[in-house]
Amino acid sequence: MRPALRFLDESLKSKIIDEARHLLCTFGVEIHNPQVLGLLGDHGAKVDLSKQHAYFTDDLIDLTLSTVPSEFKLYDVVGQQTHDFSGDNVHYTPATAAINILDNGTMRKPHTADYIRFAKVVSGLAHIQAQSTAFIPADVTEEISDSYRLFLSLLYCEKPVVTGAFTIEAFNIMRDLQLAVRGSEEELRAKPLTIFSCCPTAPIKWSEVTSQNVVDCARLGIPVEFISMPLSGFMAPVTVVGSLIQHTAETLSGVVISQLAGPGTPVLYGGAPAIFDMRYETTPMGAVETQMIDCGYTEIGKHLDIPTQAYIALSDAKELDAQAGFETSMGATLAALSGINSISGPGMLDFITCVSLEKLVLDNEICGQTLRLVRGIEPREDFPSTPIFEELRRDKHLLIADHTRRYLKDEITFPGPVVDRANSSRWLEEGGFSLHDRAEKEVERLITSYTPSRLSDDIKAELDRLMTAEARRFGMDNLPGRS
Repeated sequence: MRPALRFLDESLKSKIIDEARHLLCTFGVEIHNPQVLGLLGDHGAKVDLSKQHAYFTDDLIDLTLSTVPSEFKLYDVVGQQTHDFSGDNVHYTPATAAINILDNGTMRKPHTADYIRFAKVVSGLAHIQAQSTAFIPADVTEEISDSYRLFLSLLYCEKPVVTGAFTIEAFNIMRDLQLAVRGSEEELRAKPLTIFSCCPTAPIKWSEVTSQNVVDCARLGIPVEFISMPLSGFMAPVTVVGSLIQHTAETLSGVVISQLAGPGTPVLYGGAPAIFDMRYETTPMGAVETQMIDCGYTEIGKHLDIPTQAYIALSDAKELDAQAGFETSMGATLAALSGINSISGPGMLDFITCVSLEKLVLDNEICGQTLRLVRGIEPREDFPSTPIFEELRRDKHLLIADHTRRYLKDEITFPGPVVDRANSSRWLEEGGFSLHDRAEKEVERLITSYTPSRLSDDIKAELDRLMTAEARRFGMDNLPGRS
């Protein structure tokens, strides 16, 4: 039996969804994109162009919900399947678009060399199944920051990429980078290697850029994750249920736009909601209520038969400390028990604004423990039990018993060197290293043992040509040095 966590009963889920649908049909959606408003109008929505507003119909919502895939798969740069977004399957990835990196206890702006180190570390983490365009290098012009991060990710790590575009123009080069890897639009559609984050704005609003990203991805069959961000008590009702109603309305509006632009386009029913801590004017991602909203909307997504995503398993702490550990582990556990298909967050600190490589390698171990947790408990030749206990009484231990050797690796998860399981005397003999010391050593070990991507030299050269040309469009003669 797979252990599971539930916050909402069927009646409450239905009421939240019905209320969200009612909002879409009466309160409507503000959309700053004439093309998207036209698309909605062509399919029966009432559109007020002067107010940039659209009012959905129940038939329109039902039509688009009927075309959303209930599952899809993701593939790495060499075309091997890595993800199965179906049922309660769980996959972890770092979050995206941080502006700082934690370097020896100090937050600073990251550069290309930091990004390459990040990609190499992610390559070696067994429990982090995807990479992300996790932070923004400060040594390139802002106009190419989206595409440049994807470029580096494709070059240095084989894992699929969770990414996104902050401008409409950036999508074109990001599309071309993916086509260079896959070879054709047909292959990219058949074996998607990225997920684009597309974010509505509270309350129930879409900007020109994000709505256009939804349409552009849909027309190429590129999966998107909808990242609704209600802030409870500030830009959303203070109650968990009220925030869930808003989240549902905003996410459903994205589903409608996506499926009208490309019926059958894969989507993740996701988000990055948070409560609003009025004492500090912050949006704590590690708060228990934030995590409850994440788990709650996941249940709604599953009720609608759509794969799910959440920004969870991260921390608002400013360093690798006890707060970072307890917020991350609590979020990762709740997310895994809720069966969230794509969990974004490992490695993140300070309200998703800072990446720590040391935290990332620790979080990899947290993810491994939760993945063991959701496998649950099952008998493995445990009945009848008398023979194994007779062996224990005879030999005084079961260290080399056939039963132990057969099931040891399936039953027990042994973490890597970041997690200390030695007794105190052995810990002292081996140097008495702190958690941060061990994490630093593991980061360097992963970078030293990094295996280069198996992309062909021709594809790497084409990626370099595309990115160099894009950089020159915005006044950069050369890309920053890489190794």
